[in-house]
Amino acid sequence: MRAAVIVFPGSNCDRDMAVAFRAAGAEVAMVWHKDDHLPDGTDIVGIPGGFSFGDYLRCGAIAAKSPISQSVVAHAGRGGYVLGVCNGFQVLTETGLLPGALMRNANLKFICKPVELTVASADSAFTSGYRKGQKITIPVAHHDGNYQVDEATLAGLVAEDRIAFTYQGNPNGSTADIAGVLSANRRVLGMMPHPERAADPAHGGTDGVAMFRSLAGALVTA
Repeated sequence: MRAAVIVFPGSNCDRDMAVAFRAAGAEVAMVWHKDDHLPDGTDIVGIPGGFSFGDYLRCGAIAAKSPISQSVVAHAGRGGYVLGVCNGFQVLTETGLLPGALMRNANLKFICKPVELTVASADSAFTSGYRKGQKITIPVAHHDGNYQVDEATLAGLVAEDRIAFTYQGNPNGSTADIAGVLSANRRVLGMMPHPERAADPAHGGTDGVAMFRSLAGALVTA
């Protein structure tokens, strides 16, 4: 598995994501946002958390216009895999690779704590290492994690089994407790919780490991 982790000004989880990919056996390249192409042979792109461009305008809005983002969109269009975590999820909605928008948390406060999630769908390369309905604990750290979609879009996400994770005890006001969603072809995942921060015993939990291992297994098989 060859992974490319995008680095924007203000990214602060890029190294964490790279470490998690490497621990799962991936070759990892760090890609600066001004580059206009991904490394040859890239299987999966990781868009990490942080505060790209200081979260000016809207979270992820400026990052979505960076040169590398167009290559990420093209990669996804070819059927490539993309994982966007926290600010990365915001970037994915701004590029149009995923529906919806991430709004200010309902309590208007930054939230940083472990949260319990339910695996809503195990039918993807990202989630196949879990059981549907399984409860896992993954940390969140965000101020704009309130995922909002209209009723028609929500109905489509439910009908197509594209809700990957939901919150137990919604921390931010997200529609239908949604913590992560998949693209129509199930090869793009955006999620607010940080699986790369639950990928080593030193983190206090390892429930994120299964995501990176299942991705590695799916891509090696492919």
